[in-house]
Amino acid sequence: MKLKEFIRKNLKWIILFICLILVISILEDVLDNEIQTFDMFWYNLISKYLISDFFTPIAKIITQLGGAIFLIILSLALIISLKNKKVSILILLNLIISTTLNQVLKFIIQRPRPTEFRIIDEHGYSFPSGHSMVSAAFYGFLIYLIYKNIKNKYLKWGLITLLSCIVILIGTSRIYLGVHYTSDVIAGILISISYLIIFTHFSKEFMKIEQKQ
Repeated sequence: MKLKEFIRKNLKWIILFICLILVISILEDVLDNEIQTFDMFWYNLISKYLISDFFTPIAKIITQLGGAIFLIILSLALIISLKNKKVSILILLNLIISTTLNQVLKFIIQRPRPTEFRIIDEHGYSFPSGHSMVSAAFYGFLIYLIYKNIKNKYLKWGLITLLSCIVILIGTSRIYLGVHYTSDVIAGILISISYLIIFTHFSKEFMKIEQKQ
């Protein structure tokens, strides 16, 4: 019973720890060039069953949902429309921090992008995937806000499912378009999960402080 209680109380920190261990494991294999087989297996699976003239335009649209321009526009729209300006600040801050963190990690690791199967042009380093990481952080925070604030369970879980699918589809589109390895995408999402656990923890503290004032 004590173990169950401990897990229940510390579940988010346990998840954070597991995610970080997985990221470190992936990064170790990336740096040692030991993950190419894994990356190629998933790319070959996607290319065999998905890549076609029908899906390519769809993938190009989906990938834009995780692009800087779209996320900035969406952030501004939310900031303008939301009555709670404290939440607006957190949404903007989340986007800035996750983007900066991604760029710092890319600069440190400097993994070249795949070049063999490019459908679109993309510049910069590959690990972790910026679209996957930043969109997971951005939409993940929206999922957190929806979970905490929407009472209607059908609307709540409908929106959560939709946003979760968008994150997965954005990551898949990056592999499909040949601009990221599978390991880039998985690592980006895992890093964002870890980051969001910390960000939402301090967000709650920020909201408490603001409410007291």
